[in-house]
Amino acid sequence: MPLNKFPNVYRPIQVGNMTLKNRIQYSPIVTNHAGLTTGEVTPQLLEFVSAQAKTGASLVTIGSTPVNFKEGRDFFGCLSATKDEDRQGLTMLANEVHRYDCKLSAELIHAGQWGALTLPEGEVAWVPSIVEPYHDPKRVREITRTEMLSVIDDFVAALRRCVDAHFDMAMIHYAHGNLMSGFLSTLWNQRGDKYGGSEKNRWRFPMELLEAAYDTVKGRIPLEMRIVGSEHMPGGTSFEERVRFVKEAQKYIDMIVVSAGTLLYGEAFSVNMPNYYIQPGVNVSYAAGFKEACPDLVVSVVGGISTLSHAEEIIKSGKADIVAMAKALMADTEFVNKGARGLEKEIRPCLRCMYCLRRNFLDLHIAGCAVNPTMGWEYRTTKPTIAPKKKKVMIVGGGPAAMAATGYLTERGHEVVLYEKSGKLGGRLFEASALSFKDGFRNYIEYAVRKTYESGARIELCKEATVDTILKESPDVLIIAIGAKPIMPAIKGIDLENVKEVSEVDRKDVQTGKRVVICGAGLSGTECALGLAMEGKEVILVDKIAESLFYKDVLDFNRASLTRLLDDYNVKLMPECDVQEFLPDGVILRKSDGEDITIECDTSVVAFGLSPDSERIEELNEVIPETYIIGDANKVGLVGDAIGEAYWLTKDI
Repeated sequence: MPLNKFPNVYRPIQVGNMTLKNRIQYSPIVTNHAGLTTGEVTPQLLEFVSAQAKTGASLVTIGSTPVNFKEGRDFFGCLSATKDEDRQGLTMLANEVHRYDCKLSAELIHAGQWGALTLPEGEVAWVPSIVEPYHDPKRVREITRTEMLSVIDDFVAALRRCVDAHFDMAMIHYAHGNLMSGFLSTLWNQRGDKYGGSEKNRWRFPMELLEAAYDTVKGRIPLEMRIVGSEHMPGGTSFEERVRFVKEAQKYIDMIVVSAGTLLYGEAFSVNMPNYYIQPGVNVSYAAGFKEACPDLVVSVVGGISTLSHAEEIIKSGKADIVAMAKALMADTEFVNKGARGLEKEIRPCLRCMYCLRRNFLDLHIAGCAVNPTMGWEYRTTKPTIAPKKKKVMIVGGGPAAMAATGYLTERGHEVVLYEKSGKLGGRLFEASALSFKDGFRNYIEYAVRKTYESGARIELCKEATVDTILKESPDVLIIAIGAKPIMPAIKGIDLENVKEVSEVDRKDVQTGKRVVICGAGLSGTECALGLAMEGKEVILVDKIAESLFYKDVLDFNRASLTRLLDDYNVKLMPECDVQEFLPDGVILRKSDGEDITIECDTSVVAFGLSPDSERIEELNEVIPETYIIGDANKVGLVGDAIGEAYWLTKDI
């Protein structure tokens, strides 16, 4: 009887002259761990790539490896394959990956329009053509034929370095609005010469590059090509044309990786890196179309796929041959290995919250997954070490910070007792997981609660920690993780029966009427508004701030998806309206011009945010000399902030 339940995922596959041990590819991600301006291989990058290979994935493809470090780079801190001196570092990466029976590839790219992100003021990036209103002529210009030939030369040279460094494959990046993607696009390519206009003309330069790449590596390593099913941009190339291009290109390549979207442009950016607002497997239909048209071409698909069961379903259906993942493998760095050993229940679920990428566009290296704080910090972290002195630690609270701290401390050999005043663990994770598509959060609650009980800690539910109970327990260390309480301003009528608190609504502890006003446009208020609207209710979202500041805590590459959903479900936004009074049948608002208006509703929902319970914290903080405050009790933030804070504190206790 096989150990695992995913026979198709763990079936080897041949790609050109290379055999992959399973069907999971570590999708290209930009980690910014290389030398900031040189792109050299650093110990930090080596450790991260090693961790990628240790997941058990069969193939790691290093993201955004420019072939030209002037016009061709879109990130600082990305890997360089631009000069012969890079080969030593590239070889180190290949040797490290091969230790784990894993194959290595590099996503070779010319940034095109995105080169303007790293070029100094006064220098311009290369594009197929300048397209208004997207391009600033001061920052980009149309590439010349001579420069096109230099790009081919740069790709060829980079490919040779990868081959010399014992890489197993190389990816040619033809997606997401970069230079080569731009030439294929009916939006970005509006040239008047033989490299623009008809589809054959737009294909001409990309085909020249593929032919040169094939001639460089044929018989030595296979080639993969990244392509989008849709740019998700007005005027973008049709899927039917993309299929025709791949049918023509397959004579030069062995595999395609199917993605979608375009960097930096609203929802096209969100689809490019799909979050929990976007359906998992968003690109599978595109992959299936390519596979049907090109049955002999290996097809890999990426896009919000975060479970082995979903990957198995995709591969078994024949819609793709390989599933590419990144965020799920960052959430659990033993993801593929656990599945192979029949331990899929031990896989730490990915939230699909995009916390992992919150720093990348600040030119900082990737650092910390919401549920795996060590991700990106591999060069600073090791396996948990047994504490030199066993201590008794008392944890007050049962939310994500408290549960994480419990696990980390027991793993290090400490005696832990946890007090939670409610009847269950999980804290505000229950309301954070309320939206129907936040299944990652719900899976994580189940996982985190189970692991907390399995940790060996003593769990005391329905018991509120007081000064007396703390003294009775007599811990060496006290950790206060009591979360935060809702902000309830002294607004007339706030105690009326029809006024509900947002967490009560999210948890379905209370019911709302047909017409609902949500007061507070932070993340919790906004997601509550969306959830109610998806149930068919008429929802108005109110805040005294400007509309541009609504749900400001949402990461930039998530905002467009959330905005579209709010629009799709007809959530009405009322910015610059301050709540003056709650009524039994409505709410009085004061507009920015001083006018008062009354909005009729069946239910008002208070979502003014959270604030630490300073009075209770102060009381508990004076009992044990070694006391720490973590999570929302310390500073209200995201789930990843709370879990990360728990990790970095407990590793030194």
